[in-house]
Amino acid sequence: MSSPEGKMMARLPRLNLPGIPQHITQRGNNRQDCFFTEQDYPVYLDQLKEYSRKYQVAVHSYVLMTNHVHLLLTPEEPDGVSRLIQSLGRYYVRYVNQSYGRSGTLWEGRFKSSLVDSENYFLIVSRYIELNPVRTQMVAEPADYPWSSYHKNALGRPIELITPHTCYLSLGKTDRKRQSAYRALFDTPISENKLEEIRDALNKAWVLGEDRFKTD
Repeated sequence: MSSPEGKMMARLPRLNLPGIPQHITQRGNNRQDCFFTEQDYPVYLDQLKEYSRKYQVAVHSYVLMTNHVHLLLTPEEPDGVSRLIQSLGRYYVRYVNQSYGRSGTLWEGRFKSSLVDSENYFLIVSRYIELNPVRTQMVAEPADYPWSSYHKNALGRPIELITPHTCYLSLGKTDRKRQSAYRALFDTPISENKLEEIRDALNKAWVLGEDRFKTD
């Protein structure tokens, strides 16, 4: 087992590794709303698509809540995610301030991120993200919430923003089989232990994964 010092060394420097998925969250300042009307969500998603292409970052899963966002991303370049989130954040703040006659900051400090062990945690994190509206009791089923990637990953709705990860593609040989297998994953609740692992990794910038993944 790695020592505490070794684990700490394995965390922060690896957060920008190309080719490794990252779980990202960004909250509204003081947990206040960052989406105010229905027209705001597509503005954010359109710019997320544009900047993800510009900075070569694949978007696998997302949910836009009223006061925060969750994203599951894989960068091709070490600074891809940082450049994407910074550019997107600046654009969206300008949009909100101009649209609603406000000024000042919108986001709460720096975004939070954790590196994700694809083999063991990718699909769990994807479900965690898309189940946010259910956990907060906004909807009864993930399909009932319009602003998440569940509609693409589970139901096959065309969303150009989404790039399937190899873990998702391995669920079946056809789109229909993959969607069916992905929906079936939601029949099993995410355990409290896994939920706590995901939250701790995100809040503390830890690597989310098995010990072997953390130390490789």
